[in-house]
Amino acid sequence: MALSRDDARARALLASAWQARVHVSIPSVVLAETVRGTAKDAPVNQIIKAIGEVISVGEVTGRVAGGLLGAAKSSETIDAVVVAIAIEAGGCVIVTGDPDDVCPLADGHPEVVIQPM
Repeated sequence: MALSRDDARARALLASAWQARVHVSIPSVVLAETVRGTAKDAPVNQIIKAIGEVISVGEVTGRVAGGLLGAAKSSETIDAVVVAIAIEAGGCVIVTGDPDDVCPLADGHPEVVIQPM
């Protein structure tokens, strides 16, 4: 998560989303990939507190993600879960630093827009 590295582009994007009153959420698997239980987690913790929503993953999301992995012949599990959450939500914009990993997973789902960071 670019915000954990104090990425200026990510902070600007998040600020713009807040100003536009766009709903922002973070999947729990992204949180797991980002935090390490140390003081270095402070920027992530601040963002989570400000956003206020971390999405948990259940069986249905896991099955959708597995199907995406199979269809894309990918091993990017966390990215697949993020895309599955977007599909289940009826679509959204996924901001990512790894568009080459995420785009194949969203193929065939025009309601999911991939925005490179």
